[in-house]
Amino acid sequence: MSRFRNAVLTVALLAVAGVAAAQSAQYPGVGRMATPKEVAKWDIDVRPDFKGLPAGSGSVAKGQDVWEGKCAHCHGVFGESGEVFSPLIGGTTAEDIKAGRVANLNRSDYPGRTTIMKVATVSTLWDYINRAMPWTNPKSLTTEEVYSVTAFLLNLANIVPDNYVLSDKNIAEVQARMPNRNGMSTAHAMWPGNEFGGVKNPDTANKLQRPNMVNGLFRDIVDTPRLSGTRRYLFADAMEAPVLEVAFLDGSQTPYLEVQNGFDVDGARYKVRLDYGVGAVDYRGAVTNAGA
Repeated sequence: MSRFRNAVLTVALLAVAGVAAAQSAQYPGVGRMATPKEVAKWDIDVRPDFKGLPAGSGSVAKGQDVWEGKCAHCHGVFGESGEVFSPLIGGTTAEDIKAGRVANLNRSDYPGRTTIMKVATVSTLWDYINRAMPWTNPKSLTTEEVYSVTAFLLNLANIVPDNYVLSDKNIAEVQARMPNRNGMSTAHAMWPGNEFGGVKNPDTANKLQRPNMVNGLFRDIVDTPRLSGTRRYLFADAMEAPVLEVAFLDGSQTPYLEVQNGFDVDGARYKVRLDYGVGAVDYRGAVTNAGA
């Protein structure tokens, strides 16, 4: 065997040994332990107490520029668009900012719920924008851009003024003005520990959980031939707990009519179609009942 082949064989054996050494001792044969650098790339969550929030800042003005270039085509110029995703902005008032509870969430007749109506913590906005936006290129925004876009959204909701500069130094002050900051409880002990004033022990007996939001909201719907006997389905109010979503092709909700005039005989043929799809978005608002 030549010296070259010996050298190649030695390198190959060392490589195999290196791979074996890199494998997890706890789970042999299944990958390897992640390195600290690899973990750091994924460990980017920002908690409600702002642990994990990187140092930095961003202005409302800068956020508007980033928004118009990378965000408005999906969310609208003012975050009001519902064509691609649910609207982000709208439905909150100055009184909500003072009270920390959004009054429109208690209205069954309010047309839809925006993100700013429901979100309780500003860290949620920062974290999601940082890890998931823009939709076509997530994690591509710089820290300054994330601060800026967050500041712009807060400005659209009248939480901060036009000249505001959001930073890791003042973000806690913004939290104190979130419209629905008091709309979330930590007493359920779903978060481990007691960092947020909750209880320390997990609620294994399920005594502290928030009551079922769809309880008492069911109403009978028209029976269909597909149901046998007395069985029926009950659905919650769509404004409170939507279950089904209907989507129309190209957004057209009117039927398509096509007419073909006869040539051999006097007359015409008509064809009507409506292209749509129905899908379930959340099963928790529906229940089936065997009936009487």
